[in-house]
Amino acid sequence: MESLKTKVLEQISLAKQASRQMAMLSRAEKDNALSLIAEQLLADQSAILTANEKDIAKAVADGQPESYLDRLRLTPARIGELASGLHQLIKLDDPVGQLMDRWTRPNGLVMEQIRVPLGVIGMVYEARPNVTIDAAAIALKTGNSIVLRGSYSAVQSNLALTASIRTALAAGDLPLEAVQYLPYEEHASVDILCTATGLIDVIIPRGGAGLIQRVLQKSSVPVLETGIGNCHIFVDYNAVYDMAEAIVINAKTTRPAVCNAAETLLLHRNWPLAEQKALLQKLLAAGVELRACDQTRAAHAELASELKEAVEQDWDTEYSSLIMAVRTVDSLTDALEHIARHSTGHSEAIITEDSESASRFLAAVDATTVYHNASTRFTDGGEFGFGAEIGISTQKLHARGPMGLPALTSYKYVVRGTGQIR
Repeated sequence: MESLKTKVLEQISLAKQASRQMAMLSRAEKDNALSLIAEQLLADQSAILTANEKDIAKAVADGQPESYLDRLRLTPARIGELASGLHQLIKLDDPVGQLMDRWTRPNGLVMEQIRVPLGVIGMVYEARPNVTIDAAAIALKTGNSIVLRGSYSAVQSNLALTASIRTALAAGDLPLEAVQYLPYEEHASVDILCTATGLIDVIIPRGGAGLIQRVLQKSSVPVLETGIGNCHIFVDYNAVYDMAEAIVINAKTTRPAVCNAAETLLLHRNWPLAEQKALLQKLLAAGVELRACDQTRAAHAELASELKEAVEQDWDTEYSSLIMAVRTVDSLTDALEHIARHSTGHSEAIITEDSESASRFLAAVDATTVYHNASTRFTDGGEFGFGAEIGISTQKLHARGPMGLPALTSYKYVVRGTGQIR
């Protein structure tokens, strides 16, 4: 354990040292580094894919489900998307040094509020190797150092990606120690990272509930919490069928393993039964397992054999697969009460033609993002125009929702005087 702690703290210390240089870099220097990383990813594609194949083979041998394999898998197309994302990030404004506010006090002191990097970011995440690139790129663009600790199941992929990043940093004459990867299998490495007070400025966990809770419980460093997504769609009594079908099918089936996929469908009991039935049949035809409440199953007795009986825990489950809970509710009030009890505060949607109901829903639901007549799948940094995101925060302090570049900055006050004393 002491040996592990020594190795982890040494890497974190190197990141801390590099952060001082990172904070002084110009936008041109940082953007050049991102361009070099994009080129290096494409140049190293064969080595990256070979490393990823090793992780995939191990995951298959371990019996991991296809949804897990999809999160883990890299392809030439996905590597191309990562490179493209870096070029998109280059086009975004650099928030570091941005003048947030300026005012003059009666004594003549000029006060300025300026955006600055957070310093050293600790990133703990699961399965998805693309996070290695996204997180490192956003950290670098905002003048931060980053210490990455992905799940050991993706260690070969993550090491290959990190090697590409560090090669590019060296080519751009930037401190390669600004990006560190912790390759250790022991979970204790996460605990060491989370308690490196004075070296790590913030921890960002990204993954399942177990990972996030472990980080929250262990950490003595401030945590930027990214939450799980138990997302709901409420279909109101006057919803237009074609719109409802398109939104629900999109939110559930396009990428069921992601956190902005819908997990629960709430149906107003007065929405025409024929339309309810058609939507349920459409979901079943798309391969979605439906777990329905007693009222829904009774209303659609002809589908009873295909509608599994929902149990209480279904209302609180992020399935991350082609499973969806279905509940019939008597009113908008009932829908709001259900969401308040079971939501994780990620993304919630209403489909309705009633503007007053929509306004009430949007105001009452406590979530990072609320939708009227749109899919929950839009809760994403790219879709919001932020470029690559480092995660989706479900907390309320510092950052909330998709976290783009400004979320990885803090600010300081610069005070200019002419000899004033107090």
